[in-house]
Amino acid sequence: MASKQQKYAKLEAHSGYTGLWKTDLSNACIASPGFCCTSIFCSWCVSYHLRKRALHNDMTRYLCCNGDWPCSGRCGEQSCPEFCLCTEVFFCFPQSVASTRWMLQDEMRLQNTECDNCIIGTMFAAQYLACLCWIAACISGNDILNDLAILADNIADILWCSVCACMQTQHKVQMDERDTNPAVGMPYAAPLPQAMGAPPPAPAYNTYTPPAQQGFGGYPP
Repeated sequence: MASKQQKYAKLEAHSGYTGLWKTDLSNACIASPGFCCTSIFCSWCVSYHLRKRALHNDMTRYLCCNGDWPCSGRCGEQSCPEFCLCTEVFFCFPQSVASTRWMLQDEMRLQNTECDNCIIGTMFAAQYLACLCWIAACISGNDILNDLAILADNIADILWCSVCACMQTQHKVQMDERDTNPAVGMPYAAPLPQAMGAPPPAPAYNTYTPPAQQGFGGYPP
């Protein structure tokens, strides 16, 4: 795992980002309603599509979870990146969405708005509350607490699905802006795999230059 100093340095760098998302989470579904609906009903496919697009369709730059976990760089990414990405979005879906978000934030120096942070924090708080309700229901065996746990769980699931769909739509809208206005972004340098044994060497990501025109057609409106 990354050292505490590395984590603090990364957080400090993020605090200095001054760019803004093209649309915030509260307006993402309005900015691209068709894509938002697709993100709700086919979230894994959308996550795969957005990660590949975030990499400028260059899968030689792919690292599992973008190098954020000890397994990154040790999952056969170099030999079969498409299969590894499929595995990531299916088994580690929340992390796949978060990794794509952090990639875009690092590439375009984007900061979350206070509203975005509030929405994301509420989503996490609902998950924790549902977990606590289930623990209380299991310990007490009380039917009322069990019903309350079911209700809290359903609310948390609804929040998760809606916020995640809006988040992926926000990513799509931001990449639309990046691809039509190359000055918005800059070549992204992926992190090295985290130290755990002897990791394979990472490719030289910082030498990548995006093509002048991106052929990203066929997205939902």
